[in-house]
Amino acid sequence: MRSAANIRNVAIIAHIDHGKTTLIDSIFRAAHTFRENARIAERVMDNNELERERGITIRAKHCSVEWGDHLINIIDTPGHADFSGEVERVLSMVDSVLLLVDANEGPMPQTRYVLMRALKLGLKPIVIVNKVDRPNANPTEALHKTFDLFIELGANDEQADFTTLYGSGLNGWMVRDLETDTREGMAALFETIIEKVPAPIVDTEAPFLMQVSTLAWRDHIGRVGCGKVLQGSLRKGPSFQRISTRWKGYNTNEGWEVVETQEERATHLWVTRGLEMVDADTVSAGDIVWVAGPKEIMIGDTFAAIDYNRSPLPPLEIEEPTVSMLFLVNSGPLAGKEGRAVTIRQIRDRLARELRTNVALRVEDIDRADGVKVSGRGELHLGILIEEMRREGMELCVSAPEIITHTDANGKLLEPMEELLIDVPLEYQGVVIEKIAKRKGELTSMHNTGTGMLRMEFTIPTRGLIGYRNEFLTDTRGLGIMASRFNGYGPWCGEVVSRQRGSLYSTDAGEATSYSLANLQQRGLLFVKPMDPIYAGMVVGENSRPGDMPCNPTKKKALTNHRAAGKDHEVQLDVPRSHTLDTAMEWIGNDELVEVTPKSIRMRKIVLDLEERKRIEKRALAASV
Repeated sequence: MRSAANIRNVAIIAHIDHGKTTLIDSIFRAAHTFRENARIAERVMDNNELERERGITIRAKHCSVEWGDHLINIIDTPGHADFSGEVERVLSMVDSVLLLVDANEGPMPQTRYVLMRALKLGLKPIVIVNKVDRPNANPTEALHKTFDLFIELGANDEQADFTTLYGSGLNGWMVRDLETDTREGMAALFETIIEKVPAPIVDTEAPFLMQVSTLAWRDHIGRVGCGKVLQGSLRKGPSFQRISTRWKGYNTNEGWEVVETQEERATHLWVTRGLEMVDADTVSAGDIVWVAGPKEIMIGDTFAAIDYNRSPLPPLEIEEPTVSMLFLVNSGPLAGKEGRAVTIRQIRDRLARELRTNVALRVEDIDRADGVKVSGRGELHLGILIEEMRREGMELCVSAPEIITHTDANGKLLEPMEELLIDVPLEYQGVVIEKIAKRKGELTSMHNTGTGMLRMEFTIPTRGLIGYRNEFLTDTRGLGIMASRFNGYGPWCGEVVSRQRGSLYSTDAGEATSYSLANLQQRGLLFVKPMDPIYAGMVVGENSRPGDMPCNPTKKKALTNHRAAGKDHEVQLDVPRSHTLDTAMEWIGNDELVEVTPKSIRMRKIVLDLEERKRIEKRALAASV
């Protein structure tokens, strides 16, 4: 058991793609965490297949390294705004943070958010200006902007007098002074952590106390709670009390209350060493530990000794969902041909397993027997879940994302708002401002970065961003950078103009033919290629005009005894647009679904039969009159 004076607990926080996980790779190599002949994958902390493919961290992860006689516990946090709630919770376990800032981009929206949370907790960050060896890097400017951000967020004198390091997480070096220090090794980082990060302030003689900050699941054990031991120690076997608390309402100003107090036993204890969870018989104050035993463990639960007679710790804030979708049984004609056709019971069971650890997710029953309503922090949050279900072999249909609104005390309708930051070449600023204005976005600031890029900041409704990312990349020829974060609720902004073109949908079933697609591509942009399976009601392309257009992509050329003029002419087809799950979710309208299978992403109408859709539209029109 290591003394708390030799323990350092830190979290690495930053905007997405600023190099957190890559920096940890270099930390592991410098600390010789693995043996010399071990084969270590790049971004070793991203152990999920989706994380590696997308290059993002989805869930916070724990690791530790040893430097001299000190143990450094490190938490790698997500950088995307949809997973920002995990960052808030893990900050309660650490005594300082490493704030990474890209030397080229400077502070971004998520940088502002995570720094604000760290400063509110009284933590004193260590700033690391990363990627200083990249072209167009301007570490001095990035540092000045970071200091301005500290002042803007109300940092006190001690917090604003932060320690700064410069380096390259990819190439494995950190220095205190770019001009004089040798650019080699990570010693400067380790020495700064040991010197500047305070050791946990603990009382090992006091009764045991910790709070659950993150959750994990093990099939033969159940839920596992993770947190920092605040005081005392815990051994396997002896009883302790689990105290569950909750906020009285959405507004934390209303206070909190104790929901349940239960006597429990710790059947398993673990600490993190390197990347592994190592069994421990006893854990003590200062270390970050994993505890299993209680059947029900929730975020924010207080674990305390039986003789602990003080008030329990207040609950941790769990982020409220802002976007919802319907998860439906796949009822299309091709159901079960490319994956495992599932029932609504199987969908519910899979979502129940997700709820064990994904505390920001909500699942509600709706008035239909073939689906449920699933709510999350954003499109990416729900998209990751759908992609995981798809890779498990499941087939399902999902609806277009819808925002979740609230009503204030005066009966005023509120909707989620986003802080949007965009970097674009100067020549594209006009089209970007025009498109965002149509989506009810308001320009709050704009300045030239001096590298040929213009930085613009907007406030925009969350629903205004749905379906815009793909359009933004097209408008800026792939040269624009776009980042956003949830910024609270604001007054309803009125109708938002989103997709202005209709769908091309099939009225027949069969296989797509070159003959028919050659004619259809003159009417719009196609999503299918020859020989693709088609069914009635399936969306096969985007109309070049507003409104939907029925078509028959399976039509074949009539055969006769006569030689037709142009018989030997070859059919020239454009490359169809290939949709990913994310782009399909953004593109579909309110009367359409995304059909998700392990092999394909298709789009279809909710009601496949054309005549039935016409009858529904007539009834809706009559009811509105």
